[in-house]
Amino acid sequence: MQADNAKYTHITTKQFQLLSDVNLVWDFLTDIYDRETGSGVAAPFFEYALQSSWMDQSYSFLDRLWLDGDRVVAFVFYEAPVTDIFFSVRRGYECLADELVDYAVTAMPNFDGKQRLVLFNGQEYLMEAAAKRGFVKTEEYEDRNFDFRNALDHPLPEGYRFVDPKDADGFKLAKLFWYGFGHGDQAPFEGWAQEDRSMDWTPAKSYKGVIGPMTAPAPHSTHEYDVIIADESGEYVCFSGMWWVPENKLAYMEPLCTHPDHRRRGLAAAALSRHYHRMKALGATHMTGGGDPFYEKLGYGKGIHWTFWKREGIQ
Repeated sequence: MQADNAKYTHITTKQFQLLSDVNLVWDFLTDIYDRETGSGVAAPFFEYALQSSWMDQSYSFLDRLWLDGDRVVAFVFYEAPVTDIFFSVRRGYECLADELVDYAVTAMPNFDGKQRLVLFNGQEYLMEAAAKRGFVKTEEYEDRNFDFRNALDHPLPEGYRFVDPKDADGFKLAKLFWYGFGHGDQAPFEGWAQEDRSMDWTPAKSYKGVIGPMTAPAPHSTHEYDVIIADESGEYVCFSGMWWVPENKLAYMEPLCTHPDHRRRGLAAAALSRHYHRMKALGATHMTGGGDPFYEKLGYGKGIHWTFWKREGIQ
């Protein structure tokens, strides 16, 4: 990409600071969000990962912000694994692409040659910069969204009930996450969790991790819109988290899980339908989903297109 970089010589950089820059990043990502033409990940993507138990925060000092005055114009960061590198760029600053990719290659984690650049629709200028440095696209998929101009209305199956999030039992949620996210073949949940029943298993803490409580809620979490489904015995069998981002009219659904013993009964569809009715009433225009064919069957359509890039000759 040809660009006159002279007018950008005043741009400064700063390394991300875990305890002080979360709001700065959130405001930047909500400000540049563009559902139609693509702008990278939505704001909850970074914050949800940052406070999750599966996220390795030890390299977060390598995440870097680019600023024009006091205005953030670009952000390079990792998620999980730490070798997956993401880019968010404000419109009008595409000519920083070479600098951003060079920083990723030279400074961000690249253990055993596993580094991948994760690029999205609307970031073709970054794809061009990556290709010039020997990167090739190796994988891609569509992370689907549901357009609220359509209807989503799947009923809750008989024998189940919704639980008000404010009344949620954090211990039951942690147990659901343990089995719902595939840990059932590991040490039994009850074996260690019973010893911790005296802990403060508040919903705000236990929602965050897959296998246990976190120490503090994410600053922009909106757990009052989460959906919890219980069976007749009162055990929690399905959970769907919701981050409401009114600035973007976005209902960001994360995470979603169903206990293995209760799958294929329509619980996830019922949970997403409850989100649809609640969030549309608040002004949401669309809701995130995922790449699983399940979402397409429910009527989810075009969303954000993920592409993964690796250096040629590196397996």
